[in-house]
Amino acid sequence: MTKIIRHCPDCGEDQQFAQHHGVAAWCPDAVGAGCPEWYCLACGAALLIGANPAFATPVADSRVRDRVA
Repeated sequence: MTKIIRHCPDCGEDQQFAQHHGVAAWCPDAVGAGCPEWYCLACGAALLIGANPAFATPVADSRVRDRVA
């Protein structure tokens, strides 16, 4: 588990934040080991720190292409 000190918006002061997953350096929401999810060890508030790569080309869903909203 990796830990850092950041300002917690819920606590209103600097707190220790950590990442936690079942396997070290593995995140189901990020490509590679760069997980952006951190939580405050004092209150549990969550922060997204860092950037997640975005897909440049949107993927069309053929099931909704001809639907009217």
